[in-house]
Amino acid sequence: MSSPDQEPPPTSGPDWATIQDSAEFVELRKRLRGFVFPMTVAFLVWYLLYVLLSDYAHDFMSTKVVGNINIGLIFGLLQFVSTFLITSLYVRHANRKLDPVAEKIREDIEGDQQ
Repeated sequence: MSSPDQEPPPTSGPDWATIQDSAEFVELRKRLRGFVFPMTVAFLVWYLLYVLLSDYAHDFMSTKVVGNINIGLIFGLLQFVSTFLITSLYVRHANRKLDPVAEKIREDIEGDQQ
């Protein structure tokens, strides 16, 4: 048993504070935020537009396009389409801009541990 006055044994793991402050990690965060924040704002504006039009523009949203399909239904379905579109754009962005930097950081961490 160790006494309370003794220091805990040093860990041999990565220095996460140094990694977080590294230029690569800062760049990775910048690239992630550069995509996520604008897309989040765009989607929320698009969704809020749909909700507001549904609540305050009944005549416009109930305009029939084909048969019983109206603009409100089309806008509702486009919410799903936009979700899948944003997801595919994120995957493409991650593959091109995020993954190479994350891979470099991971290699640096694993190389330091050996």
